[in-house]
Amino acid sequence: MTDTMRALVIDRTGEADELHLADVPRPTRISDEVVVRVIAAGANPIDAKTRAGRGVSAAIGTYPTVLGNDFAGIVETVPYAGHPLHPGDRVYGAARPPRTPGSYAEFVTVSSMSVAPMPASLGFAEAAALPIAALTAWGAVVDVARVHDGQRVLVHAGAGGVGHLAVQLAAYFGAHVTATCSASNVEFVQGLGAEHVIDYRAERFEEVAGEQDVVIDLIGNVKDDTGTRSLEVIRHGGLIVNVPTGSWPTMADEAAARGIRATGYSCSPDARTLAVLTRLVDDGALRVHVDRELPLESGAEAHRLIEAGHVRGKVVLRVAPDPE
Repeated sequence: MTDTMRALVIDRTGEADELHLADVPRPTRISDEVVVRVIAAGANPIDAKTRAGRGVSAAIGTYPTVLGNDFAGIVETVPYAGHPLHPGDRVYGAARPPRTPGSYAEFVTVSSMSVAPMPASLGFAEAAALPIAALTAWGAVVDVARVHDGQRVLVHAGAGGVGHLAVQLAAYFGAHVTATCSASNVEFVQGLGAEHVIDYRAERFEEVAGEQDVVIDLIGNVKDDTGTRSLEVIRHGGLIVNVPTGSWPTMADEAAARGIRATGYSCSPDARTLAVLTRLVDDGALRVHVDRELPLESGAEAHRLIEAGHVRGKVVLRVAPDPE
């Protein structure tokens, strides 16, 4: 086995075309980490933001840098013989670039607390689409908002990567879900469990949504002041959870002035929560949609799709063929 691997890297931050294939050193496993041979890697907005010089780019120490959080693949090496994971296991999880090399590569090394057995009902591409989006949706809907039966919940960007999972989770826990999306995605989002779906181009959501207990804001104020307008539909004492980093710097002050609770959210790659999500997927209660599967060398195209903002579900990069 060679000491290098094929990876999609950047030599500097910038436009999507900065992404290119290169041979880089294979990451070295330490402590509780496992080595995973990557079959598919999910592409996320945070990857594109970091590549462009935002996101977590301030933590990039050296170049070339391998981006990518989500992965699904085969366990190569484990910390010790009696470890719950074994070489050959099919797993999925999340890396932590740029602290360590990311998942846009043939191999990734991650903490064993950030990886779990794949849902048996999914292939590698679908599994690679889940971790960051599903963990974020779970964190916002369940851990922070504590959504429960009878609540009224509005999810912005309900057809997106996090959004289409947040709609399903809110509905699963008994909420009356309203979601915003484009006209072409209305039927798709209805099929996820939203009772009321608003075409944001045709209607102003604050005029038709009615009073809400919780808003899961996956847009912020980067487009049409969506965050600020959301405050108009939240009851006094209600909650807004804003997810995209840097999308609404004045949120806390604006919400406090209206008597509304507000918080951002950043997901933690947690194997225990992934195990819960796995059960929901295998029970048919949660499904992930892959909009596009592209080869690893088409990473720039994947990032451009994400930045255009009209992806239904997720974009996935194929790193290797499915194992026989």
